[in-house]
Amino acid sequence: MSQRIGDKNDKIYVVGIGEDGFLGLTEYAQNTIRSADVIVGEPHCLELVRNVEFAKPVQMLTVSGALDEIVRRIEENSDKRIVVLAVGDPLFYGTARYLWEKLGKERFEIIPHVSMMQMAFARVKESWEDAFLANLSTTSLEDIFNQIRSAEKVGLFTSEELPPNVIAQKLLDVGLDYFTAYVCENLGAPNERVTCGELQDIASHTYSPLNVLILIRKPDVPDRPLSLWGKRLFGNPDDAFLQAKPKRGLLTPAEIRSIALAELDVGLASVVWDVGAGSGAVAIEAAQIARDGRVYAIEMDPEDVRLIEENAKRFGVTNLVTILGRAPEALADLPAPDCVFIGGSGRQVAELCELAFERLKQRGRLVATMGSLENVVDVHQRLRRLSRVVNVLMINLARGFYQFDRVRFQALNPTFLVSTVKVREARA
Repeated sequence: MSQRIGDKNDKIYVVGIGEDGFLGLTEYAQNTIRSADVIVGEPHCLELVRNVEFAKPVQMLTVSGALDEIVRRIEENSDKRIVVLAVGDPLFYGTARYLWEKLGKERFEIIPHVSMMQMAFARVKESWEDAFLANLSTTSLEDIFNQIRSAEKVGLFTSEELPPNVIAQKLLDVGLDYFTAYVCENLGAPNERVTCGELQDIASHTYSPLNVLILIRKPDVPDRPLSLWGKRLFGNPDDAFLQAKPKRGLLTPAEIRSIALAELDVGLASVVWDVGAGSGAVAIEAAQIARDGRVYAIEMDPEDVRLIEENAKRFGVTNLVTILGRAPEALADLPAPDCVFIGGSGRQVAELCELAFERLKQRGRLVATMGSLENVVDVHQRLRRLSRVVNVLMINLARGFYQFDRVRFQALNPTFLVSTVKVREARA
């Protein structure tokens, strides 16, 4: 016999409620609350239904906001008709998904209210279907700087640790100073307030704990701090990067970098290894592409590690991790990569390529650059035993320069680039 979803006797109702309280709910939501045996919610939510005339005696159970505590309260009262109260839409950065994962989706019925974020965008008269949204109770602000940097509109659920004034100051600290900010407090309540101002103004005031922060990009401004004007997503000029003077010139040239990154096929959420990262040019540009991923720059020279970190600051990337150590030992505890770049001229290149290939995820890509034919032969032979897809490029470049009024060309040393993709297990 078939059963409709939600027809079990132990159905749990998750009801969204706003600052307008019980009277702001639909008739169905009101009747659901009135017929409850047990109502579970944070103190503020329970206060919104404190004066309701219930159909029968009801037990109100206060929770601190910890989702595992809600699960415990539900399990303790599984033989009763339970209503869980949540602010706004329980499915929008709310409690519903967590409860489903713990107790099973079929046990729940969701009765949503208007989300705080919907109300906030309505108050500032902006559409929100194209906005970047995040909940700072579950997401690190530093991890989303890159998304904020390129967004036209941003909606942030703030947290106790990250109220609007702290967020505003952190944005200013990393050069994200080109947004108009709106702090929307106590939406739907009699003491509702919307404050509009520059980030500097927002950073100097405090606000009610019940708030949403909206950022609207000012017209005709760049998607990066002024200090980064002229810097590209990849293929930046070599002199844009700090380099150790005794080793100057060993940085992967911009043209080679561009080809290598194309062969790596870095995605938005890729995990990337840059083995022998030097000054970090490849790692930094990979991090700019993989803005939702993570890039690991492995380097054994402490001075170069410092330069990588300085260069990362210059380019404003926050998803790059420096690893001081020698490969392959330094690779042991890193997560499996989607992309691996190996640069260098030592005899270890072929061995590192083989070890890195084994760690690659399926469909992952490996790119190695080298300057000697001996290394090309060795790397190619080893990788051909592991994959049928191995490509070799010899790149000859010459850069033009002016000598008086004539253009002359200065050749770069030829570079060999070997790339492969992990499409199948090793052949017999």
